[in-house]
Amino acid sequence: MKTILSIALVLLALYLVSEAHAVQVKVQEGDFVFSLESVKKLQELTESSSVNGKQNPHLASTSFASVCANPSLPQEFMPLCMQRGASMSLSRLATMPIDICEICAFVACTGC
Repeated sequence: MKTILSIALVLLALYLVSEAHAVQVKVQEGDFVFSLESVKKLQELTESSSVNGKQNPHLASTSFASVCANPSLPQEFMPLCMQRGASMSLSRLATMPIDICEICAFVACTGC
């Protein structure tokens, strides 16, 4: 019984450490730094404006303006939304490979 309890505690500790570790991953775009969770939310919001998984370049400015106006967008993106050329930065963040960032194999991701 003690062995089972010990294994359960070790597994719980590993789970908690791994969850806390994932929260610390940051993504850098120019002078701005965003949490990985916020970038995931941005990607969810931009999926609705893409066609066949690709952003229409003619609608990029308009669709990212609507993303910036979306109340579901994390507040940490507001300074970027106010910048000139924000649509290009948001486009790069929206197409960033999250799965690679989660293991910190992407140059824009730090905090692993």
